[in-house]
Amino acid sequence: MLNEGKLTPDRTLDLRTVLCPINFVRAKLTLEEMTSGQVLEVILDDGEPMRNVPRSIKSEGHTIINVLKLPDDSYRLLIRKEEG
Repeated sequence: MLNEGKLTPDRTLDLRTVLCPINFVRAKLTLEEMTSGQVLEVILDDGEPMRNVPRSIKSEGHTIINVLKLPDDSYRLLIRKEEG
């Protein structure tokens, strides 16, 4: 069982201030470079990025294993790369 609070991501992308759809494209390209089972940490702004990026990541077949709201009102997502 994963303890998401102590999980160390394999890669981190800080996409605050990056506009849609570029933030999703950057996350997708990074996931493509990773191996199955690795974890990507993505930091996103609230609003449109948080509405669109998680949905798009899920539609690509990956798993969002944790979402944490940060003090600056951005969000930290932990995404596990799945096969495919």
